[in-house]
Amino acid sequence: MNFFPKLKSRDERRLIKQLIDGEQLAFEKVVSEYQNLMISVARAIVGEAFADEVVQDAWISAIKALPKFEGRSSLKTWLLHIVSNGAKSRVRRENRHSSLDEGWQSVSSDKFDNIGHRYDDVFAWEQATPEALLANDQLQSIIEHSFQQLPAQQRAVLTLYDMEGIEMKEICNILDVSASNVRVLLHRARTTLHQCIEKYQDNT
Repeated sequence: MNFFPKLKSRDERRLIKQLIDGEQLAFEKVVSEYQNLMISVARAIVGEAFADEVVQDAWISAIKALPKFEGRSSLKTWLLHIVSNGAKSRVRRENRHSSLDEGWQSVSSDKFDNIGHRYDDVFAWEQATPEALLANDQLQSIIEHSFQQLPAQQRAVLTLYDMEGIEMKEICNILDVSASNVRVLLHRARTTLHQCIEKYQDNT
């Protein structure tokens, strides 16, 4: 249970001052609010093995950088941006031959609407609802495997937009990518997962 209220933008300046002053309760409040989301972003980009380490490093970096925080974005966006940068750097160190942006360039961005849906694609779901599909343990395992095989940027966009409900503009700031690229990445990720579901349905 989260015992701390949701952070509001008007309180952030005071909260940041408290963090800079080393107030423990302020730090606990921010960790309670954002730790799980930071872990989700790190896992999406770099995977389970390094996510905790990336987030720990992000907290250290954030605390050091707080005196220079100018408030151009929300505290949440700023923290997730630090996590994103750290996770992408870790991916590059672990696999210098892998591109974080793999796959998005091959589809023109004008084929997508402003929330990442492709104009010429209409996915025909079967009678089973998404909830019913996800209740199937075998299919859940297949979807999770497919998700983990997505390029890092696709996993990150799918996590932030579809799983965490973060707005497109905020995702652009977090990941340092344009809105058109975010829409392409989101479509590619959704398409891959949809195809794995269709394949499962065809074989059952």
